[in-house]
Amino acid sequence: MKPIASDRLTEMPDIITCLKKVQDRGFTDQFQAKGNYLYCLDNNRIYYPEDIIVVNYYRFEGPSNPDDMAILYAIATFDGRKGTLIDAYGYYACEEVGDFMIAVENIHKKMPTHNWQPVVPVE
Repeated sequence: MKPIASDRLTEMPDIITCLKKVQDRGFTDQFQAKGNYLYCLDNNRIYYPEDIIVVNYYRFEGPSNPDDMAILYAIATFDGRKGTLIDAYGYYACEEVGDFMIAVENIHKKMPTHNWQPVVPVE
């Protein structure tokens, strides 16, 4: 008898392995949430919710501890930058990251196409 899908174990990669794969695909910049914008550590620019697209995201859960939950966002910007933003997931999640991602989602729900605007360098 052939096993059905629920009989198979699926192994989720750890966050470091996934980060490496995402970086190999060109997502090499690092972002930080700062209030209502993302700060790019690699080019010292700020990006507002309308300036980015979340290309993909990956959620991770520790094998035995729910406190080990994390989320990795793969982000592309209007000016061609690609990078990542990592946050805890669940109880320890950063409120700034969560609020920013909600703003991104809300803007993209309203915009059928992207209306990119210039960004301002952070001094």
